[in-house]
Amino acid sequence: MRYAEKKRDTLETRIMVKVNLDEQAPVSIDTGVGFFDHMLTLFAAHGRFSLEVKADGDLHIDPHHTVEDVGIVIGQLIKEALGDKKQINRYGTAYVPMDESLGFVSLDISGRPFLVLDATFENEKLGQFDTELVREFLQAFMVHAGITLHARVLYGLNTHHKIEAIFKALGKALGEAITINPAIKGVNSTKGLIE
Repeated sequence: MRYAEKKRDTLETRIMVKVNLDEQAPVSIDTGVGFFDHMLTLFAAHGRFSLEVKADGDLHIDPHHTVEDVGIVIGQLIKEALGDKKQINRYGTAYVPMDESLGFVSLDISGRPFLVLDATFENEKLGQFDTELVREFLQAFMVHAGITLHARVLYGLNTHHKIEAIFKALGKALGEAITINPAIKGVNSTKGLIE
């Protein structure tokens, strides 16, 4: 079972996360930031993995620390749950439409974190969520998971739809990348190692 859990306490946030890459339930998200909860629920549901998140952060300041720290912990646990990465596809790519918007994500569980994000959001806030935090979450997640991540909104009008397309595509691409492929012997690398 590819499972990991972690509790992380700082002076800014208290976070508990559980990840199970081989089960689709439960998915339970409570960060105190409604829109972020919605996006993480979509991320896990479309990735077909179990994700439980409970976060208490300094929301009286703003959601930045909560969103970033949740990204850090999820990334760490994805990396831990994948273990030696034997037989995983490693790569995943997804285009996801959300009404008038089209999101794209392509990723490589390479051990070499890198982010390319090509998206503009006309609305600065959705509920409590500052839309610039999309980048902060993706940055924290991919660094700690060891993932090369390219994300793009090809087009769209509604900010909610654009961000939703990215999170759904991220889940779908990650689900493809973490899938065990019996045709792969060892790790999917000519080096024989994914660090």
